[in-house]
Amino acid sequence: MFMHLINFPFSSQFTHSSFLRIGQLSNVDLDDDADELETEVPHQFPNEIPHNEKLLSLKYESLDYDNSENQLFLEEERRINHAAFQTVEIKRWVICGMIGILTGLVACFIDIVVEKLAGLKYKVVKDNIDKFTEKGGLSFSLLLWATLNSSMVMVGSIIVAFIEPVAAGSGIPQIKCYLNGVKIPHVVRLKTLMVKVCGVILSVVGGLAVGKEGPMIHSGAVIAAGISQGRSTSLKRDFKIFEYFRRDTEKRDFVSAGAAAGVSAAFGAPVGGVLFSLEEGASFWNQFLTWRIFFASMISTFTLNSVLSVYHGNAWDLSNPGLINFGRFDNEKMEYTIQEIPIFIVMGVVGGILGAMFNALNYWLTMFRIRYIHRPCLQVVEAMLVAAVTAAVGFVMIYCSRDCQPLQGNAVAYPLQLFCADGEYNSMATAFFNTPEKSVVSLFHDPPGTYNPMTLGMFTLMYFFLACWTYGLTVSAGVFIPSLLIGAAWGRLFGISLSYLTGSIWADPGKYALMGAAAQLGGIVRMTLSLTVIMMEATSNVTYGFPIMLVLMTAKIVGDFFVEGLYDMHIQLQSVPFLHWEAPVTSHSLTAREVMSTPVTCLRRKEKVGTIVDILSDASSNHNGFPVVENETDTMQVAGLRGLILRSQLIVLLKHKVFVERANLSLVQRRLKLKDFRDAYPRFPPIQSIHVSQDERECMMDLTEFMNPSPYTVPQEASLPRVFKLFRALGLRHLVVVDNRNEVVGMVTRKDLARYRLGKEGLEELSLAQT
Repeated sequence: MFMHLINFPFSSQFTHSSFLRIGQLSNVDLDDDADELETEVPHQFPNEIPHNEKLLSLKYESLDYDNSENQLFLEEERRINHAAFQTVEIKRWVICGMIGILTGLVACFIDIVVEKLAGLKYKVVKDNIDKFTEKGGLSFSLLLWATLNSSMVMVGSIIVAFIEPVAAGSGIPQIKCYLNGVKIPHVVRLKTLMVKVCGVILSVVGGLAVGKEGPMIHSGAVIAAGISQGRSTSLKRDFKIFEYFRRDTEKRDFVSAGAAAGVSAAFGAPVGGVLFSLEEGASFWNQFLTWRIFFASMISTFTLNSVLSVYHGNAWDLSNPGLINFGRFDNEKMEYTIQEIPIFIVMGVVGGILGAMFNALNYWLTMFRIRYIHRPCLQVVEAMLVAAVTAAVGFVMIYCSRDCQPLQGNAVAYPLQLFCADGEYNSMATAFFNTPEKSVVSLFHDPPGTYNPMTLGMFTLMYFFLACWTYGLTVSAGVFIPSLLIGAAWGRLFGISLSYLTGSIWADPGKYALMGAAAQLGGIVRMTLSLTVIMMEATSNVTYGFPIMLVLMTAKIVGDFFVEGLYDMHIQLQSVPFLHWEAPVTSHSLTAREVMSTPVTCLRRKEKVGTIVDILSDASSNHNGFPVVENETDTMQVAGLRGLILRSQLIVLLKHKVFVERANLSLVQRRLKLKDFRDAYPRFPPIQSIHVSQDERECMMDLTEFMNPSPYTVPQEASLPRVFKLFRALGLRHLVVVDNRNEVVGMVTRKDLARYRLGKEGLEELSLAQT
């Protein structure tokens, strides 16, 4: 099973040495061709090895959230006076404002296009059903509905599968990984944003059991990554602005703001957005960052509100704070009493169990997809099949339902009469024959008696399996709204049953629909703090804060007892070296000596160019950080650690031919500036593209000015939790292990720490594989 239980503490150093040599990957972004190869890897690896969750993939590189404080960096920082520092700070605020505005505009675009296309589709199908209800031959209507759905989903799936596979799903697991310090290829590219936006529109209009809210978080993150760099590498345009922010540390902070702005635009919940970024994403946080992220979230929801108000013809009525608005829960019937709190906790337990079932089913389905449905054409066929089945199930459920309700003005968007009497509509149709957002709102706010218990029961059952089957398809789609819809349906059913049993009037079904929605979503994604605030802000009612919090906590505790949350599960299935908040609790017996990668390739302070080129060109060792040691002129002298230099820095030095012309002369051809390194970020050229002549190979390179002279180090006796805490808290990429003479004995990277985790049989060690 590719797994070893740790019984012999020293065994890992030797059994994994072959893996560990390639375990130090980096943030080097290769050229476009190499990038495309990198992206296609997920589609190829099922042919190479059977997928195994006990593996960690070596194809993921790390981001470096620690600044390299070399001489160039320190000189620039010393030159920055107070006025220049204030200018940088103002630029940060400007960027956050721009992130908010653009994220809000993208959300508006998605909302308006979905509304127009979905309205058109439902009108065509409704007219067709009305026509054939009188004549007979409703199978034509089913065929039309299924064809419309499948054709839209087919286009949405083709652009994801063939143009940008990383745009599949909600993008939340990928953004979590990015903020954790893992570089997922192409995750914050302009092309990804384009595919994401078009894909989510087609998925929602195509009638899949999906929502457009989740992908907004990914969209916001891409917008933030693009704006903060002041250029587009995809379009090959450099606007020569915001050059100071061209490094992983700064980019990460802006991506946090983008993710928060996405949540804010989706739910009209700026505070929830900040807390989402804190809870789910940003591993590193400070007070100034919180304030800037809140600013971006507020601007995002205000932009969306303003534009949608103008679009709906009420320029002064700012009543559209988010893509989904749950409506106001402020009437007297919706108040809750102390006696209801135990009932809410029971609902939390139900939500936790149903959420665990959803995740377990989705886990096996994803394993099946990884093994067998890895070709893009098969993925498109599966998406079309799901779209057709969703339409067929919806049609059959509406056709078989005899739940007729009187029409109440214009409350129902697309009322289907079918076999109901005049002046009545089919109640099942309001759930299926609508966008999921509108179905959620109707379940929350429709008066008691609107839905038959049988209708709600059947809908919950069918939609549960449809949503489970849909999540993980090669389409851009979120799981937030389907989860809320499933929960709202069984929550309303719960409320109706309670009023039947007790005969009381306080069991308002809308209130229980809200609690059921919170329980179901909490049971699937396992968010607590941010989700409580998002639900409170979306319902515009603080009163429900306490019961929602109780429901979400209960759902999380119960769900965690069975399986992990959906996002964590998908991160694990992708074999991503994700670092959690703490080291495994039983790992104190391990020390840095057992965990570290060996052997380490070291460079001397003055190194021959030929040696550097050979080390970087060596395909068997893809090291990215190289400890720099003292020149060993005296054989008796200890080669102590003097600094650390990155592969990306060495490549820039080779590209600009920064050589000492002769080993005995200290003449550098050209003095590099920090700008040269920032201009090459993030797509550093591969070593193969740099030509070094035979004469140049004999030259020397002085690394003193460019290396980080104060890298973080740990003694080899340091315990794993101590090493983990230092690595995780500071966002490191390399941690040098030294002995008591300051000699380099090993290197700790992300994969060395991520491969230890707590399993059912104690501490497990995952194997590393080039998947």
